[in-house]
Amino acid sequence: MKLTSVKGLMAAIEEGSLRSAARRLEISQPALSKLVRELELELGAPLLMRTTSGVTPTAQGRVVYEHSVKALREFEDAAHAVRRLGGDMVGQLHIGAVPLAVMLLIPETLRTFSQSYPDVQIRVSEELYVAQLQRLRSGEVDLMVGGVPADLPRNEFVVEPLLKTTMVPVARNGSVWLGAATLAELQRARWVYTGANAATGYARQWFDEQNLLAPQAGAIVNSTLSLLSVVSSTDSVALMPEQIAQHPLSRHFISVIPIAERGLDLDIGVITRGDVATRAMVRHLISHLHRAAHQVR
Repeated sequence: MKLTSVKGLMAAIEEGSLRSAARRLEISQPALSKLVRELELELGAPLLMRTTSGVTPTAQGRVVYEHSVKALREFEDAAHAVRRLGGDMVGQLHIGAVPLAVMLLIPETLRTFSQSYPDVQIRVSEELYVAQLQRLRSGEVDLMVGGVPADLPRNEFVVEPLLKTTMVPVARNGSVWLGAATLAELQRARWVYTGANAATGYARQWFDEQNLLAPQAGAIVNSTLSLLSVVSSTDSVALMPEQIAQHPLSRHFISVIPIAERGLDLDIGVITRGDVATRAMVRHLISHLHRAAHQVR
């Protein structure tokens, strides 16, 4: 398999569009289609499904993509290791971060880390916890900054605490639910859950901790932008990190519901796979994350 063909397939899958992928690779769209087609002919299987909205990987394409991510990372690590033998600190790190981390930790971390290691490129992807953990497992990201769940497999991942936050209930400005005094009253509200499904997530965990039956999910979203959009435009209730809920931009649209119960306490930490945690470049980045977290605290 040609490396250029593999990179072409990876870009198409990551962008979800041949046009965007071609633009990213700085080649023409017909040239990219030819690269993917050559790879499909070589492997004897379709790798992409073309739709009206773009492209998605087939089952075979997903397998090729996941193995290619790991192989390309190993190749890049080898090249960077050779350069580091000459005294350079070079390479690329991919951080998966939840919105709270993107707001509070990532800017300061990038500022100080880039000053110390200007030849290391940092890529940041913002997603909620479930998607980030899957990408961490597959090797698509090197480390994740987000909430640390109690059931996280510690034999698989290495966790370092960074800071604490509290998830608080919010509703749109002017909502009738802003007058609620207890969590029990909010059982009747239409809730917006975050996560993979309605059976998981911080809202359900919070109700369980208060020995209350969690309400059915009125909607399930997987990004802070979607959460803000739904809550601010409907009479719904959701949980949100206190720092985001109290941010001046958010307060134009939503308010914290002042109920008697304390919100859900959450530890924010950096999570890495065991085989990545000891890499020198990763350790340096984590030290800068700790420095940024200390300023927030």
